[in-house]
Amino acid sequence: MYLGRIVEMGDRESIYEQPAHPYTKALLSAVPVPDPREARKRTILKGDVPSPIHPPSGCRFHTRCPIAQKQCEWDEPVMREVASGHFASCLLID
Repeated sequence: MYLGRIVEMGDRESIYEQPAHPYTKALLSAVPVPDPREARKRTILKGDVPSPIHPPSGCRFHTRCPIAQKQCEWDEPVMREVASGHFASCLLID
């Protein structure tokens, strides 16, 4: 969930193994790895979290999203199935 909107949902395994939304990917990249010899590529989000009272137009995550395009500024994504039982709301997910 980001600024009051669900951005991805599905069973635990599908979300952990194949996260689809950029915000989910960033959150999961912050989870510590139990083996100190194993490294994980972190996604560091830039900028401040927008106001939940006055969220940005279009995709609420576009101001911090590492893959945002112009259309994300005005088109609000809808939740759609990206795999069986796995849903995400991002305009840029195939």
